[in-house]
Amino acid sequence: MVFRKFACSAVFFSTTLAWGMDVSLNPSPGRVAPLGAPVTFTATASDLPSGQDHASPNLWYRFRVRKLGGEYQIVRDYSPVQTFEWAATKNEGMYEVEVSVRNLDGGGDRSSTTSVVEFQSLIADGKPIVSPTANSLVFIYSAPPCARGSRVSVQFQSVGTPAQRTPYQACTPGLSENFYLAGMLPNTTYTAHQLVDTGSAFVNGADLSFVTGAAPAGLYTDKIVVPRNAISDTNPILLGGPLGASPVANDLAGNVLWYGPPDATFLTRVQAGGEFWGLIEAAGDPYRQIVRKFDLVGMTLLETNAARVNEQLRALGKRQISGFHHEARPLSGGRVAILAGVERILTDVQGPGDVDVLGDMIVVLDQNLNVVWTWDAFDNLDTSRMATLGEQCPNAGCPTFYLAPTANDWTHGNAIQFTPDGNFLYSARNQDWLIKIFFDGGTGDGHVMWKLGLDGDFQIESGDPYPWFSHQHDGNFAPGDPTKLLVFDDGNKRRATLKTGNSRGQVFRIDEQNRVVTSILNADLGVYSGAVGSAQALRNGNYHFDAGFVAANNSIESYSIEVDPSGRIQYEANQNVILYRTFRMTDMYTPN
Repeated sequence: MVFRKFACSAVFFSTTLAWGMDVSLNPSPGRVAPLGAPVTFTATASDLPSGQDHASPNLWYRFRVRKLGGEYQIVRDYSPVQTFEWAATKNEGMYEVEVSVRNLDGGGDRSSTTSVVEFQSLIADGKPIVSPTANSLVFIYSAPPCARGSRVSVQFQSVGTPAQRTPYQACTPGLSENFYLAGMLPNTTYTAHQLVDTGSAFVNGADLSFVTGAAPAGLYTDKIVVPRNAISDTNPILLGGPLGASPVANDLAGNVLWYGPPDATFLTRVQAGGEFWGLIEAAGDPYRQIVRKFDLVGMTLLETNAARVNEQLRALGKRQISGFHHEARPLSGGRVAILAGVERILTDVQGPGDVDVLGDMIVVLDQNLNVVWTWDAFDNLDTSRMATLGEQCPNAGCPTFYLAPTANDWTHGNAIQFTPDGNFLYSARNQDWLIKIFFDGGTGDGHVMWKLGLDGDFQIESGDPYPWFSHQHDGNFAPGDPTKLLVFDDGNKRRATLKTGNSRGQVFRIDEQNRVVTSILNADLGVYSGAVGSAQALRNGNYHFDAGFVAANNSIESYSIEVDPSGRIQYEANQNVILYRTFRMTDMYTPN
């Protein structure tokens, strides 16, 4: 980031509570930083057993943050990583970072220490200011202090484009309020001004001008196949997450508006307020299997790993997971639901003798990354019902596994939704089923309430000879309508039977009580996506589908397609990469 320099007049301190080792926590570049400028904290342990040093993989570090005098919020749970990058981004002030260290080689010895850093206001003369960040398309708007009981937002736009506005923040007397500005064209002049809601009036500030930077090289591109029409502009941003590369948000003309960090394997979900969830699937030790929430500049807001989750599962008497895959999404109360892999050796069940079988676990963590609920496919589904196309691993898209060189890819879950009635909808791709699970807001016993799909619990009313989805992705109930269910039908089983056919965008009217579904949309999307995909109800009454794995021209491409309720294509963009999911957004702060 580029910021001005500030003088320091604060007193800083560090405390250590140790049981068998000493720990220090050192901030770089120093103990004073401009608001929004990342500070790297490095923890070092000493007084270790003979032969062990501070870089030992059996020293595990947890980092928490609080505004001085407030309550700690965990940011990254225990892992072998001893460095931590963080910045205050909302209000200036004194912030305390705590590191807790566990020595797995030292009989569980623990130590903790803290380091205090002052993040100083970007405002020097009482006037608002716009400052760049490390992301060339994201800026920080700093609004001067406003009165208690008021709230403030920022409006910004370029000539000829619609105005955008950040979410409101409550005013904190005596402190500036700071906002990320995102969703802007490269190399373009924008103006921004604050809007203060006093409760009795709206007070506009003066416009400030600034110029965005260039987009980095190497981002994937959108090629417009069917141009948008005016009604499409209710969701004017198209965000996509390629596998293992930077997510990109484009406008519907294909112009880059935002890019994210490049290290996530999957971009799984978008959260209101400009926050995102992703997974990192690295080979080897489970601590390299990571779930992370990050902000518009890519800073980590919350992170844990499969090894840490396994510690908790072991204490709860649950099976271990091999890693995370395909899904992490926020729930109410700061919780997050994650899909994880479970493997077991089953004997004479899915083949003669011992066979490694891969299933799924849904893991729910609270806001402090504690495991509070789990669901295990091995305890709730019929293990003798094999994958409908006999899939085995290793293969593209397989979760991590360890027990044998090959394994049956039994369930291959790829999505979870928190349903309107407080339960879970789980997509088991290799079973060709959407499965409703009794979560009951967190107190449910996890029993299967129903299975939707061929050979499931519902009758279907449809004139199509192959009405059911197969190897589907992203089954979800439409917002505000618990009877409307969307799904991206990859169509692998249907195509294997007919030797032809495209993927479909499907919408069903579901009568759970009578176990009947009626097809209300069965749109041929014109391409066949043998993997990945997403489905979304748009604000204009249309539907968006991601066909993210289409073989073409000796490569794999993606198509993001909007159809109307009759299935006619209203907008289509082609991308030159695999896109696991795509999202049509209102702006970079509003998922839909």
